[in-house]
Amino acid sequence: MYIIGLTGGIGSGKSAVAEQFRALGIRVVDADQAARAVVEPGTPALAAIAAHFGPGVIQADGSLDRAALRQRVFDDADERRWLEQLLHPRIGAWLSAQLDAAPGPYAILESPLLFESSQHRMIGRALLVDVPEEVQVTRAAARDGNSAEQIRAIMAAQMSRADRLDRADDCIDNSGPPEALAAQVAALHRTYLALAAEAAQRAKPAREPQERAQ
Repeated sequence: MYIIGLTGGIGSGKSAVAEQFRALGIRVVDADQAARAVVEPGTPALAAIAAHFGPGVIQADGSLDRAALRQRVFDDADERRWLEQLLHPRIGAWLSAQLDAAPGPYAILESPLLFESSQHRMIGRALLVDVPEEVQVTRAAARDGNSAEQIRAIMAAQMSRADRLDRADDCIDNSGPPEALAAQVAALHRTYLALAAEAAQRAKPAREPQERAQ
């Protein structure tokens, strides 16, 4: 399966881009969904988090209090590393299973931390949804109800826009109106279909000797 990594900073609109690919029949696997799935009530990861951080990060219904946990790790690098070492392998396994089961010529891994985590190793190509930083602030503040200062603090903790642009193979400019996305997504879809076909063709000779041996 040919995998496209889809990423972008807060307020960039990567979810809107993901929806357009879904409308074209492409399976999108969401890393945020994986992060929620591996800490559902009853999972070993949630039990480990409760044992490490205490009951203050567990809500009355037994689910993870994400806001409380985020506050505990946001300014503590050691605690953040502990949490990443616990969750990242589990998230990676969940994503791999979903991507392996995806139908179609290619699939998309949507991840806000594609470059910051090991998830970039799972992809064949990286697509960045990009907007100017002031647009990020305006959109994210309006969407989440947070102040501009809060949004800028989140952005400061993320990879810089320049570094994302440097690492991306493809880029969608989402600074315009929503309807401007369609043509960009359609063009990339055609490119990705061709790349997926090429990748599948290259993989055939590696399989043929095994098939003849059987």
